[in-house]
Amino acid sequence: MKACKFHPGEFFRFQNFESLSPVLDGTRVNQEGIALTGAWVDPEQGLLSMIALEFGVSSRLCSFLKKDDRVVVTGPTGCPSEIGHGENVILCGGGLGNAVLFSIARAMKDAGNKVVYFAGYKKPSDVFHRDKVEEACDQVIWSVDVGEPIRARRPQDRHFVGNIVQSMLAWAKGELGDTAFPMKTTNRILVIGSDRMMAAVKAARTEGVLKEYFCGAHEALASINSPMQCMMKEICAQCLQRHIDPETGKESYVFTCFNQDQKMDLVDWKHLNERLRQNTVAEKLSNQWLDYLIKKHNLEHV
Repeated sequence: MKACKFHPGEFFRFQNFESLSPVLDGTRVNQEGIALTGAWVDPEQGLLSMIALEFGVSSRLCSFLKKDDRVVVTGPTGCPSEIGHGENVILCGGGLGNAVLFSIARAMKDAGNKVVYFAGYKKPSDVFHRDKVEEACDQVIWSVDVGEPIRARRPQDRHFVGNIVQSMLAWAKGELGDTAFPMKTTNRILVIGSDRMMAAVKAARTEGVLKEYFCGAHEALASINSPMQCMMKEICAQCLQRHIDPETGKESYVFTCFNQDQKMDLVDWKHLNERLRQNTVAEKLSNQWLDYLIKKHNLEHV
């Protein structure tokens, strides 16, 4: 049922069973509910594919699950990404954001859009599902922050060493060779990554180095990664995100787990960053305690 209901852009709430979790040194090793993006589904076989970045304790615990372990998966939740028709689309993914984008890119390409994908990573070894990314796009610009580049495999694709904004600027200027379409003809841009990466793209697009290239009318969206708890759409309010209208200054709030794709020009990026950092001390302590338990009990990492 979940596989049949899934649409690109939606996500699931995932956790293990508390009653089935081991107790180590007085600590029950169970996960809190975490939001995991649906990478792909197989409706005929009833399969769900989700990708987790091992960062916090709950996401790290995903790597200790074994075949046939029982887990709780609710959803899909959030809103499907809006898919236009016959548009020039730019997708920007940073790190784990790329897990979200290749299913969206495929849906956009299948709808007759021309898709250019800026895929940003810290290092080449971070790349995953490369074939799926290439199949879903007319052109991919692979970028890494520093070090060895991610070499393009297709003749129309490009590679770049630098951050995502720098790669977009080089592409817009034609420094990377032929482009699938001029940046000024972009109809839609969707950015998914860390809050700092998305804020940087927004700033470059509206008041920075990319402003002159985004001169045409276009829809600009960012997939907001607010803190979440219930993920049941407008229930617990932990995922509230502040918006500020740049023209009127009017303040409003939205439930991110109800609609994660938000107009990037309205998002209060400082508010988002502060919300994401509100539990940073507790998260660091929990990670250190998990490190201790893993080493002491020699837990098997899958």
